[in-house]
Amino acid sequence: MSIDLAPDPASEPPVGAGRRRRVPLTVVCWLFVAPGLGWAAIRLGGLERGPLVQLLAFTPYLAAWTVVPLGLALAVRRWWAAGAAALAAVILVGLVAPRALSDEPPVAGGPILRVLTANLLAGAAEPTALVELVRAQRVDLLAMQEFTPDAEAALDQSGLAGLLPYRQVNPEPGTTGSALYSRLPLRDVGTRRNTGGFSQAYGTVQPDAGPAVLVESVHPMAPATLSRLPAWHDDLRAQPSATPRGPLRILAGDFNATLDHAALRRLLDTGYSDAAASVGAGLTGTWGPYDGDRIPPVTIDHVLVDRRIAVRRVAVFPLPGSDHRPVLAEVALPSP
Repeated sequence: MSIDLAPDPASEPPVGAGRRRRVPLTVVCWLFVAPGLGWAAIRLGGLERGPLVQLLAFTPYLAAWTVVPLGLALAVRRWWAAGAAALAAVILVGLVAPRALSDEPPVAGGPILRVLTANLLAGAAEPTALVELVRAQRVDLLAMQEFTPDAEAALDQSGLAGLLPYRQVNPEPGTTGSALYSRLPLRDVGTRRNTGGFSQAYGTVQPDAGPAVLVESVHPMAPATLSRLPAWHDDLRAQPSATPRGPLRILAGDFNATLDHAALRRLLDTGYSDAAASVGAGLTGTWGPYDGDRIPPVTIDHVLVDRRIAVRRVAVFPLPGSDHRPVLAEVALPSP
């Protein structure tokens, strides 16, 4: 007796059924992969336009998410999709991760300055809390944005003038005011107005046995709507460039831009370092949910220092009443 082991043709899957099952999975994989790949191209090429300007602030979150499409593509063996996902992950993580790593600081044997920047949310920040922060951290220079007449009076009443007796201020109702307070005498002071309407106080300090430093409280227009984008670009372009062969400069404030925005990177390329990124704290959020908004924290408050200045420490603190967190940078100036 013989046994026929040949398969029953009727029991076999129809020709092409396996391929039809593979197509939806392949499409799903590419739908997951495409956003990261496109995002990487936009970020790498500095191609942000329109609403992409706002979205680009969240690049660190997307960089972390890129492992999801990569894992999916590998799990279902879609090798082309996996390769594209891996490329996007390498690019985005490679762009973001260095902010969590410390750089080798320049040699700087001059005096120490502690610079603090704080956005007061149209003067609503708690003045006592800010003054206590200045006292506890022994701040030398305080840059403030959205500085109002009421905020100036409340800060004086809370004792700020005794800690930082020198000032260049432009208090205005609402969000356009600016201030620069100092423990050291200020000279060559002034206030300038950005295209977007925000003002910026500035001045020069010269510590004992140290070089002079030009300091400015920075506040370009926020890219909150499409109509404001031209002013945002103009305001960032108008920020003082570094002068590597000239005076030292420090820019401290609410830049309304992250290190993923090409406009801010162009400013850095003139000869500045981002203080937080220099010490591995460049991913610490400074704006977002602190006044109740359900927005993931992003890093738009910065202290930019001339690359001849060494950053020793950066810390971010809560400030009741504000949607921003103050950023403190402790820096060492070069020897004169």
